[in-house]
Amino acid sequence: MVLAIGAAGCAPTDAGADDAGEAPVALESVNLIAPADPGGGWDQTARAASEALVAEDLVGSAPVENIPGAGGTIGLAALANERDAATLMVTGLVMVGAVETNASDVRIEDLTPVAKLTEEPLVIVVPASSEYETTEDLVDAIVDEGAAISVTGGSAGGADHILAGMLLTEAGVAPDEIPSTLNYIPNAGGGEAVTMLLGNTVNAGISGVGEFAEQVEAGELRALAVSGAERSEVLPDVPTLAEEGYDVELTNWRGLLAPSGLTDAEVQALQDLVTGLHDSESWQSTLEERGWADAFLIGDEFASFLDGNIGQVTTTLESIGLVAR
Repeated sequence: MVLAIGAAGCAPTDAGADDAGEAPVALESVNLIAPADPGGGWDQTARAASEALVAEDLVGSAPVENIPGAGGTIGLAALANERDAATLMVTGLVMVGAVETNASDVRIEDLTPVAKLTEEPLVIVVPASSEYETTEDLVDAIVDEGAAISVTGGSAGGADHILAGMLLTEAGVAPDEIPSTLNYIPNAGGGEAVTMLLGNTVNAGISGVGEFAEQVEAGELRALAVSGAERSEVLPDVPTLAEEGYDVELTNWRGLLAPSGLTDAEVQALQDLVTGLHDSESWQSTLEERGWADAFLIGDEFASFLDGNIGQVTTTLESIGLVAR
């Protein structure tokens, strides 16, 4: 007996039926969706996963399709309509925020969580000549001077904006006061932020560690803190926010979702495939080469993480005035 599932050609193994009476599913190929334009972090993750899956003979092919737009929510809607069970889409923190800010009809919770793969801490920096020596110096200045202190980061409602809001909340700023207190200036990418910081047109910046590491190491920017649970291997001398006295932790994570309505056997096949990807030499080499932190969570553990992350992000977006209460 051969059970074909979509164009990806999934067939049962000969191991017999599982406890639910379903034949185990063997994946011959898998389709990967990057819900962004080529070149960005989601696209890089999808293509790195594709290369490793094929290189390790985990599947025969793993084509990547780009479906960009609206912080990944256009790709999310496409995945919701996908009928091929052998499909994985890259997701991440930015999509969690975009679902809320774009009032997306399709939510991440509507799809099947497969695995969390990687994460990258954010770093808070100031120009080297800045008077702010610590995170407390900067946060106190924002609280005292409000909009006179400018902070640049990625798109409004993205990870950088969320971290700034979380810091002010931790500092005791009332939610209804954060929109008028925080002068957040979105930018198109790390290069634009570096230009603004080096030109002293903004007081501080927030982005992924990799975006500012070169300038920090060159002494052009001063790193105040990183947002992960532990210090970054890229900037090992920079303290965490917890070390700086702030009970705040946030990482720009990336993971994989599958379509909804899958059978238990189909879900298990995808989880087994992604576990094989994670454990492979090719993927571990990719993590090291690209400086991505291994943050692997599979199945229910990833689903639990998602629930907490969605709640945290939604609360923060409400507090910074980007989502109605």
